[in-house]
Amino acid sequence: MVQRAVMRKVVRRIVPLLCLLYLVNYVDRVNIGFAGPNGMTDELGMSATVFGLASGIFFLGYLVLEVPSNLLLQRFGARRWLARIMASWGVLVCVIAFVPNQTTLVILRFLLGIAEAGFFPGVILYLTYWFPAAYRARMVALFMAAVPISTVLGSTLSSLIIQGLDGWLGLTGWRVMFLVEGVPALLLAVVTWFCLTDRPEQARWLSAQEREWLSGTLLAEQNSVHNRHQWSLRRALIHPRIIALAFVYFGIAYGLYALGFFLPTIVKGFAEQYATEYSTIQTGLITAIPYVFGALLMVPWARHGDRSGERVWHVAIPMVLGGLAIPVALYLGSPLATMIAVTVCAVGVCAALPTFWALPSEFLTGTAAAAGLALINSLGNISGFAAPYITGWLRDLTGTQNAGMWVVGACMLAGAVTVVLLGAAPKKTAPTSTNTGS
Repeated sequence: MVQRAVMRKVVRRIVPLLCLLYLVNYVDRVNIGFAGPNGMTDELGMSATVFGLASGIFFLGYLVLEVPSNLLLQRFGARRWLARIMASWGVLVCVIAFVPNQTTLVILRFLLGIAEAGFFPGVILYLTYWFPAAYRARMVALFMAAVPISTVLGSTLSSLIIQGLDGWLGLTGWRVMFLVEGVPALLLAVVTWFCLTDRPEQARWLSAQEREWLSGTLLAEQNSVHNRHQWSLRRALIHPRIIALAFVYFGIAYGLYALGFFLPTIVKGFAEQYATEYSTIQTGLITAIPYVFGALLMVPWARHGDRSGERVWHVAIPMVLGGLAIPVALYLGSPLATMIAVTVCAVGVCAALPTFWALPSEFLTGTAAAAGLALINSLGNISGFAAPYITGWLRDLTGTQNAGMWVVGACMLAGAVTVVLLGAAPKKTAPTSTNTGS
């Protein structure tokens, strides 16, 4: 069967590379979470609030250039644009290794967000160029499996570098970590430039018949969506449905980044709370546990959503479970019970993410898709600034992580309610317009 053969070839050709890119991207995005409790905050004299600012200001840079970056990707092609993104972020991560003070760190983290703007929504857009809707959630899940996998590998690798290479080149361990972890992005920029294919029509690794089938299938699907909805570029940037989806993503990402930036600190805090003591490497391994379960469950959950055709509850149910679990975690009586609750939250976040990104492509195509996906990601990723900053500020204010985790739960529950309301609301078709922006 042509369909099965083509999809198998496409998956093998592009998905492993995209996963590797996102794995490196996500490690470089959140490795500050491992640097903080392992020497960086002490060396640079950072409070929890400043650490949260440095962690989260990355996403303000993201917000500034996300939509323009995605539009440029559509114009110049994913191969060139993703290679440019990776090269610039790799350089900046390496430079952070030599940061002299907290002010410079905050500035460099902001610039890192500008450099990376457009990577994630660009890949989501790129997947719509290659996969019909029936495959999309599971392909996004395979791509986004890089998040929990990168946390598992990144936490272990970062801990080993910090502890094992302390003093290398005269740098403290956390500085060596940034230097070492910035290099793969530079190497992968070269690989992307030479190996990524922009569109199915250009895929010489498919036969002529396979290229024709895939291009024709995707074009027919896009025309069907376009004829039903006809979203212009302007409409995609201002429509309440897009804003509501951005709020849902805000809730999911709030949980993701709160855990990503502060879970190592929470595990370190077990020493005081439960009279336990863990080495840097043990902390990294414990931090990885929730994401192991997240990685194992996110792809089957997304596949079930594709097969059933149901999206809304496949997003809402894991969000509710995660939102209820995380605030309870810090009130439990042992490290094991706490980590079980944290794991439930991580699984909820990981399960909700891929199916969520199948929702916008049900009514966005062309330039509207490029802008709409970028806008949802950029507005939702405000949580990447809010989560670490608010969590750190509440930690300084109250002396515990508890209040911050309650905010995480509230944001996830609010997002779950919103996606259910969106699913219940009628989807009105836009009136015919000659200015489609596609």
